[in-house]
Amino acid sequence: MKTITFNELRRIKDNLPDGSIRRIAAELGIPVETVRNYFGGMTHSTGDNCGIHIEPGPDGGIVLLDDPTILEKALIILGENTHKVASVTSNV
Repeated sequence: MKTITFNELRRIKDNLPDGSIRRIAAELGIPVETVRNYFGGMTHSTGDNCGIHIEPGPDGGIVLLDDPTILEKALIILGENTHKVASVTSNV
């Protein structure tokens, strides 16, 4: 499980190049809507539950990610596989 602020998660999503959401979905074999939901696109009624839990708080709130795979794919696409996001922590 990983923890990140909602604003940081949206910043990562907003910095992805065009077509990245579809690329992540294709690489993982999941619906595009599921990837959009993962990044906080709550307007998509289709797609699977993507295991995010949002709690109100500063910086847009805290997001608990059950599975960081989509986030890790996004960071790789950004060329930030060594990206140091201060708000990301692992909870084992």
